[in-house]
Amino acid sequence: MDLSQYAELFLAESREHLSACNQLLLEWERTPTSPTPVGGLFRAVHTVKGMAATMGYARVTDLAHRAENLLDLIRHDGRPATDELLQLLFRARDALETAVELSVVGREDELDVAEIVADLETAADRLEREREGGGAGEPRQKPAAAPPVESPAVTSGGPGRLVQVTLRAEAPLKGGRALLALKRAQGLGAVQGITPPQTAFESDDFDGRFSFRIDSAASPADIEKAVRGAGDVEHVSVGGEERRGAVERGEGRAGAPEGGGPLEKTRHIRVDLRRLDQLMDLIGELVTVRGRLNELAAVRRDPEVDDVAIQVSRLSADLQAGIIQARMTPVWQVFDRFPRLVRDLARELGKQVSFRVEGKEIELDRAILDELGDPLLHLLRNAVDHGIEPSAERRRRGKPPEGEIVLAAMRERASVAISVSDNGRGIDRAKILERARRDGLVDLHAEALSDDQLLRVLARPGFTTAEAVTSVSGRGVGIDVAMTRIRALGGSIDIRTELGKGTTFVLRLPVTLAIVRALIAGVGRERYALPLTYVAETVEFGVQPTTMVEGREAIVLRDRVVPLVHLRRMLGVSGDPPPRSPIIVLEMGERRSGIVVDGMLGQQEIVVKGFDQPQGTLPVFSGATIMGDGIPALILDAGGLL
Repeated sequence: MDLSQYAELFLAESREHLSACNQLLLEWERTPTSPTPVGGLFRAVHTVKGMAATMGYARVTDLAHRAENLLDLIRHDGRPATDELLQLLFRARDALETAVELSVVGREDELDVAEIVADLETAADRLEREREGGGAGEPRQKPAAAPPVESPAVTSGGPGRLVQVTLRAEAPLKGGRALLALKRAQGLGAVQGITPPQTAFESDDFDGRFSFRIDSAASPADIEKAVRGAGDVEHVSVGGEERRGAVERGEGRAGAPEGGGPLEKTRHIRVDLRRLDQLMDLIGELVTVRGRLNELAAVRRDPEVDDVAIQVSRLSADLQAGIIQARMTPVWQVFDRFPRLVRDLARELGKQVSFRVEGKEIELDRAILDELGDPLLHLLRNAVDHGIEPSAERRRRGKPPEGEIVLAAMRERASVAISVSDNGRGIDRAKILERARRDGLVDLHAEALSDDQLLRVLARPGFTTAEAVTSVSGRGVGIDVAMTRIRALGGSIDIRTELGKGTTFVLRLPVTLAIVRALIAGVGRERYALPLTYVAETVEFGVQPTTMVEGREAIVLRDRVVPLVHLRRMLGVSGDPPPRSPIIVLEMGERRSGIVVDGMLGQQEIVVKGFDQPQGTLPVFSGATIMGDGIPALILDAGGLL
């Protein structure tokens, strides 16, 4: 069996365990005397070691083994966390991550882990000497690497003792683990009569139970020891009668109900994201064809065609909902990388920062989640560097010496809001205004900056208030990158700041990008789609009295001023507007704006297709879609219009 087919699974599971190591190390740093994080670290590193041994990644296995030895000493001695131990284990965790990534792509020879291995061994030797009373005895013997073994020579029968093996139910990579057990048995003699056949090891239904015959003079104890050396082995029996067809028929599996009824359990599988992307593309095409079918049915007025159109619409809607749900991913899969980043950055800058995450269970489309990493990274770096003050400065201002940063996610109607807030110094609007005047970004006579104006200034490429460029910030790209990426996802960024109290950035994003329900509006001869996520209501232009606010036409709607944008004027559409025009009121957080269009043509689900805007195009479009009649329509960007 070729182990390379398990490489992606090994990589995914190793990343999960190493991410858990980050969280556990941070927890141990917060509670230095608690034994729970150390036990979790030991189990996570042990699992990575076992999986790496199964895959044959010797350097990953050795590095994990050294870290495991150190953790075992810490665990049994009940030692509290020290800064030296924490830094060493953080380094070991990072080295393991690099080793795993390189090994999976066949570049294990490029690994240089000699320094971290030596440091781990030195720390373990020191702890062991301290355990023995501070004696200066010889350092403990270093573990020897397991001897390489050849793949088992499989034959279809012959003499030998029967060996029956059961792997632990929670063991990862059961197929690879079974192969490793066979390899170790091969070191004692010829292996034959493997049941079930090796091809069954690759099946999702393989439950970790298998048997084989071995022609060897070794004792039963030696055979059992060799098989158990593969790791995650629950039971081994040498000799005796074979289980009567249990493996072939699937009887007697661990966890099966005694009454023989079917085992009810939730099953999970890992699916390559590219397959989900392909399914989403196909359902997108189906939605377009469905729209065309509905239009034809409306024209033909044939009851049979109507029935088919209704059935196709219902089935495709169910299929679409299922695929979108399969793509939904909890935000913790991105958020969990940030506590370590904030911790390391705070240490580098000499600041005390506590970091809290809220709403980790909120779900987003995987395509959106994958794009969130960089914007959040820049906002968090800004919060640590620019937002949180040094401890001495915070004390002078009567604040606790430790600053706080909160990363939170929450649902807002049909969108998700993600906020990055700090209780630091806030943004000095006067300083920003002065710099913006000097750079020609605002009118020389401007006296103050609103939140929207402040954000636009901060998001200008190259704009920075830092006096010098450092490894953390000062190049003026952070807010610009975040704004550009979030706008490309059909979202928006708001800012709230108060000098001396802190700053909050709020990112608002659609739950999914691929297929959205939209309001179709007409302007001139063209149609435009506006996602319903941000549509608050519609009113008729001319019914509400208009006024001028800061040079912009606006209406007062339920005691709130709503600025107006005439889409016909903005897009330069010629001709006279219709006598009656609707206003589509958009709402994003606290901001509202009314979009005046020629008419509303209805609602429908659209497939969002991204596009690169031609040079000089107004920044009010987020993509395009194909309507039911095959004619494309542009999708309006609510954030740009607001």
